[in-house]
Amino acid sequence: MTEDIFKRADDEKFCGQLGAIFSRRITVFRIWQPFAESVILRLYDAENKMFFKKKMRREKGIFEYQKMGNMEGVRYDFTITWNGKTVRSPDPYSRAVTPDGRLSIVVNMKKNKPEGWDNSPVISGENPIIYELSVRDFSMDENANFASRGKFLAFCERNRKNSHNEKIGLRYIKSLGVTHIQLMPVFEFDFDGEQYNWGYNPRFSNVPSAYYSLNNAILELRQLVHAAHVTGLGVVADVVYNHTFSAEKCALGRVFPGYYFRGNSNGSGCGNEFATERFMARKFILDSLEYLAREFKFDGFRFDLMGLFDIKTAREIVRRLRRINPEILLYGEGWTGGTSALEERLRVVQFNSRKVPEIAFFNDSFRDAVKGSVFDAHGCGFVNGGSAEMCFPAIYQSITGEFLQDFWTNNSNQTINYVECHDNLTLFDKLNISLKNADLERIKRADKMAAALLFLSRGTPFIAAGQEFLRSKEGDENSYRSGDEVNALRWDLISENRDIVDYYRGLIAFRKRFLDKFREFEYQYEDGKYIIFAYTQNGYFVILLNPTGEEFFPNIDGEFEIFIDENRASGKALFTRKRLCCAEYSVLVARRLN
Repeated sequence: MTEDIFKRADDEKFCGQLGAIFSRRITVFRIWQPFAESVILRLYDAENKMFFKKKMRREKGIFEYQKMGNMEGVRYDFTITWNGKTVRSPDPYSRAVTPDGRLSIVVNMKKNKPEGWDNSPVISGENPIIYELSVRDFSMDENANFASRGKFLAFCERNRKNSHNEKIGLRYIKSLGVTHIQLMPVFEFDFDGEQYNWGYNPRFSNVPSAYYSLNNAILELRQLVHAAHVTGLGVVADVVYNHTFSAEKCALGRVFPGYYFRGNSNGSGCGNEFATERFMARKFILDSLEYLAREFKFDGFRFDLMGLFDIKTAREIVRRLRRINPEILLYGEGWTGGTSALEERLRVVQFNSRKVPEIAFFNDSFRDAVKGSVFDAHGCGFVNGGSAEMCFPAIYQSITGEFLQDFWTNNSNQTINYVECHDNLTLFDKLNISLKNADLERIKRADKMAAALLFLSRGTPFIAAGQEFLRSKEGDENSYRSGDEVNALRWDLISENRDIVDYYRGLIAFRKRFLDKFREFEYQYEDGKYIIFAYTQNGYFVILLNPTGEEFFPNIDGEFEIFIDENRASGKALFTRKRLCCAEYSVLVARRLN
């Protein structure tokens, strides 16, 4: 296909609703294919036996058929004839599909509601703290007493405990001070022949995955969101629009081959790349996001390889979704996974962040400054033996929100600060390898330092599930299909690493109480250690960063309340001290009293 044909296709663009538009009296089926000679709608019963077949009426690029009666639960597909070829395809706008993905299912969204859904609590998007997790990993631990293991409904189970009789699940996550959970992809995806997969291989963008469901995936995903809202947690959906599992085999590729993808461009690194700049491709993403925001009440979206989106699409995403929820969280990866045909000036990459100020980007500069490059397991950063002098500038600008002139943003609201996510090594594994199998106490010190730098930084803090209890994946840096033995959250680690869990909880409490009070900053350097003065309206805090193996006694007079040291962190003063001392490999935060 040539670009000229695709431009001609956009001359017959359609701005209305596509898919199966349900009501009890009539269902309207619509599909866009501007060059097709004919499209036939076929309906099937619950045993997948066809009972209806009808040629659809064409008006410009839209084929439509209105079927009288209550079509709820009816299965359907399309037979499309174009350029002498006839193919069968499910609906790209499917809301539910058969297990094999071959047939779409008509859905009554008004019916699939959990109790209390219409009055589900509204979660604020102000000052978010994000906790990333996989639906399956959340509840597959054999030492946890979840009933619906690996499923959406596990999030709805209350009073779940680990083998030490300590609470786990959503109530535990809320107790940390987290405000939002980010779910790794929960929509229908291809397994690539494996029994375990993270879901970054999408088939249908609007269909909750049966892999995570016991019976009714739409209802059960809504139950998860409602349970989180009732607990006081927002829910962010990780969405993968940048590519699909196969450009040729997916519904979009079968309905209109080539149109929705950028030719041979492979900026996703997954074999194909979505052409967001084409009108109907952009419309597909916008329609999908509006549907998910309205029907599942997601409080935010994380965009996989957001650098493959064009800026015009991103701006329209903001406009549409802010109309639904003014505080919705929008952020993603500001890079690509390979070389893209989309011009760099048009991409939603970090370099262009100022063109989309309401979208945030993962801050990999902070990540690598803290712990070392993710592309080198042995590489070190500020907390694990790297050059403090080289690493400090990226950390200081994150703490202060005063970014260097050549940095990709001057607005800390656009930074998602993190030191661990589902990609690459866990923080514990990275520290263990880069510190050359140091003793556990040294690894804990480095972990606490990394966490302190994260939660003392302006912008949005982001942690991966289990980071706060030293989660390990046995050195597996890409565990997307490694199975439950590697990936399941080991909830007993909450009890076994209680000191780290409490430290994270205390850091979050300190952040919530004080971070917004910091007005101005300055720093001093002393023989490998750093002193940061954080001034408030009525005084100042001292933040000591000591990445060395010796104690640090700064020459600062006065009496101080200590909130964070090498052992504990809190939103309330732990003790007072007249002479400050920062232990080796640690952070100390104190408020001057006089």
